[in-house]
Amino acid sequence: MEGLITDISRVTETSRYGRVSGVQGLLIEVVGTQRSLKIGSRTRIESDGGVEVLCEVIGFQDGKVLLMPFTSVEGVGVGARVYLAEGDSMVHPSQGWLGRVINALGEPLDGKGPLPMGPSPYPLRANPPPAHSRQRVGEKLDLGIRALNSFVSCCRGQRMGIFSGSGVGKSVLMSMLARYTKADISVIGLVGERGRELQEFLQDDLGEEGLARSVVIVSTSDESALMRRQAAYLTMAASEYFRDQGKEVLCLMDSVTRFAMAQREIGLASGEPPASRGYTPTVFGELPKLLERAGPGVTGKGNITGLFSVLVEGDDHNEPITDAVRGILDGHIVMERAIADRGRYPAINVLRSISRTMPACNSPEENQIVKTAKMHISNYADMEEMIRLGAYRVGTNPEVDIAIQLHPALEAFLSQDKNEHTDLATCYAMLAEILATAEPASTEPISTGFVAPQTGGGV
Repeated sequence: MEGLITDISRVTETSRYGRVSGVQGLLIEVVGTQRSLKIGSRTRIESDGGVEVLCEVIGFQDGKVLLMPFTSVEGVGVGARVYLAEGDSMVHPSQGWLGRVINALGEPLDGKGPLPMGPSPYPLRANPPPAHSRQRVGEKLDLGIRALNSFVSCCRGQRMGIFSGSGVGKSVLMSMLARYTKADISVIGLVGERGRELQEFLQDDLGEEGLARSVVIVSTSDESALMRRQAAYLTMAASEYFRDQGKEVLCLMDSVTRFAMAQREIGLASGEPPASRGYTPTVFGELPKLLERAGPGVTGKGNITGLFSVLVEGDDHNEPITDAVRGILDGHIVMERAIADRGRYPAINVLRSISRTMPACNSPEENQIVKTAKMHISNYADMEEMIRLGAYRVGTNPEVDIAIQLHPALEAFLSQDKNEHTDLATCYAMLAEILATAEPASTEPISTGFVAPQTGGGV
């Protein structure tokens, strides 16, 4: 009954319309409705055959309204009638969205019938909670991945970026996070991704149990820029709904780069001048508005832990989108092609990855373990070329000798099959056990201050 009342309240008493005056590519010019529309308003255009094309207002120029379509513009001609939709773009999430796969318009893709709508509207482009009323980040969150749990610890309500070039294993890492991260609800936004990978992700990575506590929002690479952008907005709106229900929400978005590319297409079509590498200024204005919506909620509400993937163009970690996102988020996980090329997955460079909640979220013993392990990894990395060429002589530097001794075990620790899961406590116990094995005669035994279990760490 509440849903019926909500539907009735949305019905408008009048119908306004204009006319199409021109079509240039994906840009549609409309006259006769200038004073009735604003940026972000929705319209429907009558095309041949009675099919309506849903559009959004992206700008105004020379007394005309500029629209972009959510679908194909085939059949749209000059003089076609344009109907106006009253009100802002809203969605009505509900608990019935759990276990469902939907598109950027909030329509079901899984063949399980219509989506139940909640009574409370949530704007697609909402403002983040006020900074002064937000809670602090919570306790550490178990991500299930050894390299992240140990070296890049993440807290509840934190926002992390996963920076990776194409083909380095970003999507596999995201699937592991979706399966193993301990959260009440997962909201997963696949923005501009490959359509063929959806069923693999749902069946192999999430599974029935994972899907039951998840909402999956999909916009594939062949869809329009508006659909790809809206998929990101809908992902955040659904996350905010479950956060307001007091839930611990894991928001996974793959990828922020394709959201930026979609915004670039929209900006260029509306006549906005390109700035850095063709990205328009609105791209860098929209990124913080989107990403700041994740994080801790206000007092008495839940949190949104955000894990956002960033596709690094040309493996350049200083390209504009990568640089902008890195400055907005609370940490970054860097994946490198060189590590993937030598067969270690996930290909995370723990020396370049940073969590801004560390070391405050760790105990002194845990921080000492991480510090010692990073020192040995760094020492080996500094001398790696000489070691491979056989130019380094054992005994020259005791610290490098220890790093060489520990290198195989540390590489095995950082390597993890996508079907493995290791909890937080076990991660530190395993790492402490590895460090305790390095006791060459020329140096004092390594003291980590952490006592590993007698049985060793299990996976």
